[in-house]
Amino acid sequence: MLACASWQLACAPPPVNTTEGPREYVPEDYDRVLKHWTRSARLLSVEQLDNVLSVTATFESWDFRWAYVMRYADDYRLTVDQRRTLLERSLAESRREHQFYLTLSAQKHKWGDLSTDTPAWIIRLIDDTGSETAPKEIVEIKRPGAIENTYFPYTTPWRRAYRVSFPVLRADGQTTISKQARSMGLRFAGAQGNDELTWVFAKGAPPF
Repeated sequence: MLACASWQLACAPPPVNTTEGPREYVPEDYDRVLKHWTRSARLLSVEQLDNVLSVTATFESWDFRWAYVMRYADDYRLTVDQRRTLLERSLAESRREHQFYLTLSAQKHKWGDLSTDTPAWIIRLIDDTGSETAPKEIVEIKRPGAIENTYFPYTTPWRRAYRVSFPVLRADGQTTISKQARSMGLRFAGAQGNDELTWVFAKGAPPF
């Protein structure tokens, strides 16, 4: 058995709780919360014995956003009112869309472009009931700066960085993640194969 090489490749990630409500995080909690909401995967080509896709993504959930704002506000020495405004805005955004920060590397650099009209890899938000949703928006972060490199330390010069968002509600008013779902994830699919990042919901904690 191979031990997991680093924290972002941790074996059997613990279940996540997506319910809303106040948190009591302090800035020092951020790294732990980041790890809790981050998943990684590597897709290997058996024929070529090569790594065709490596991806790491953080789900910017209600819980994650609370910890992020506490860390950010402390780093930038925001006032109490500024911190409250930032938190309220961030939490409101989590009710409108499911957003992920992700970095990836593909076998060829251009194959890591998710925003082209003919991408090598198609990304979808999925759950274990069969629900599948296309991105609402894919924004590439061309030149990750101090914020991305500090708050998402798996950002590297050899990976492309994105923010990918999906709607919380479909056009018919139904949620994109089923209320009966026990897990959700991101699926990456293309000519070279497919792989998924999965977040399992805690028992007794209904998704969103």
